[in-house]
Amino acid sequence: MTLHIGIVACSAEGALCYRTLCTEGAALLGPHAHPEISLHSLSLADYVACLNRGDLRGVADLMLRSATKLAAAGADFLICPDNTIHQAFHHVEPRSPLPWLHIAEVVAQAAARRGHRRIGITGTRWLVDSEVYPEKLAVLGLQAVRPSVVERDEIDRIIMDELVCGVFKPESVARFQAVFSRLRDDGCDAVVLGCTEIPLIMSDANSPLPTLDSTRLLARAALARATEM
Repeated sequence: MTLHIGIVACSAEGALCYRTLCTEGAALLGPHAHPEISLHSLSLADYVACLNRGDLRGVADLMLRSATKLAAAGADFLICPDNTIHQAFHHVEPRSPLPWLHIAEVVAQAAARRGHRRIGITGTRWLVDSEVYPEKLAVLGLQAVRPSVVERDEIDRIIMDELVCGVFKPESVARFQAVFSRLRDDGCDAVVLGCTEIPLIMSDANSPLPTLDSTRLLARAALARATEM
């Protein structure tokens, strides 16, 4: 028997996490097989409104609304592929009806297993300015490196104005590559793709640094949790 995975989605690319669970589940469970999965998402606009006003309790309330519905649907544990809203996790966990896997903990563990020590963080401006990754990496003795203020603003613009809207431009790929190259020159030995949308345009195939794809790493950790019985 496998556990039922609940996905608290935020942006549309929560579906990338769902797709990974389905396609990679077969390696563990047999052809075409995957654990039971439920996904719930409130409007991204509701999350953005809370983030813009710095209302992390509001973000947590939204996450908990999804969590409650997923618990009612029979989920055994929860994941959220959206890195940014993990800023509200300390408000969520004590009130949650179900246990969670924390995306930054999963990524930090993967980084440590792979032998990385100094890790660049990319994602929305909200995420990169936060302590979501520095705190979880530090627990394992790993160092987080943020892009410059200018780089953070440009990455945030690409994510929110282009990638979230399904717009993929070659010049935006080049901009990410330039930021990753500068992080490499600053001594980073890996970079976190800390936004659900970044893997749509960046991967090990076109990155100057080894990537830590948070969305897929979380999905694989959830598969391991769901099938460990």
